[in-house]
Amino acid sequence: MPMSKIAFCAAAMIVAATNFADARPDTRKMTCAQTQALIQSRHAVVLTTGANTYERYVRQFGNECDAPYVPMVDYVPTNDGQCMVYRCEEPAPMVPD
Repeated sequence: MPMSKIAFCAAAMIVAATNFADARPDTRKMTCAQTQALIQSRHAVVLTTGANTYERYVRQFGNECDAPYVPMVDYVPTNDGQCMVYRCEEPAPMVPD
């Protein structure tokens, strides 16, 4: 294989890898309104919430959670404070005392 093809393939892989790094939006760089609008427009989205943390967030009303999971309230850090969003969780059983 010629050296130019190897160099081209290596460059293409580097460009692809750097584009994937930007694929997950960071809630800390957005306002609460922008974060909520992004979730509403995509119905479900994986968002970075910290240096090494990320989670999948969903609309409140929709079919983005698989049974028995349901949308539950969560809070994420945003540029303008804490923001209420929803993520899929299994509800706690309702056991009478």
